[in-house]
Amino acid sequence: MDETAQAMVAAGPGCVTDGVHDAEMDVATGLVQLTGLVQGIYTRVSERHDLTPVQARLLCVLLGGPRGMAELARCFGVEKAALTGLMNRAERRGLAQRSSVPGDRRAVQVTLTDAGRQAAIAFHAEVSAELGHLTSQLTPHDRELFRGMTAEIIARCRTSSLSDTC
Repeated sequence: MDETAQAMVAAGPGCVTDGVHDAEMDVATGLVQLTGLVQGIYTRVSERHDLTPVQARLLCVLLGGPRGMAELARCFGVEKAALTGLMNRAERRGLAQRSSVPGDRRAVQVTLTDAGRQAAIAFHAEVSAELGHLTSQLTPHDRELFRGMTAEIIARCRTSSLSDTC
């Protein structure tokens, strides 16, 4: 096993490792390290907004409009019972509300409240600004290349078996 692989194994899955030089970093290592950076920013901004990262994600998903409980459960990769707990906490805080779907008595949809919409917009703006710092030192051309490549990866994943609904 080479030094880079040993460092990754020693650090554990999903850990950002020190000492991996650009020339030694493969795509997978780069993505894992980038994921760690993004998750750290997401968590810090969530805390500043008095949200858990999962609550922040829920609010951002709902910024796109109402979603059904079943759809949200698939999106979050959880059973409906786990999503119910998340929704109970969001409703107690006045961030989201559940309502029945006209024409389908069994279906429940989730929407943001006004307070939830304001919290989602503020969180999204701050996390976007923080994430923008990750690419701020890139040239405009390199930022566009990065944006295009990530968009392509995401689009391919959404049309494959790896996709979720969000």
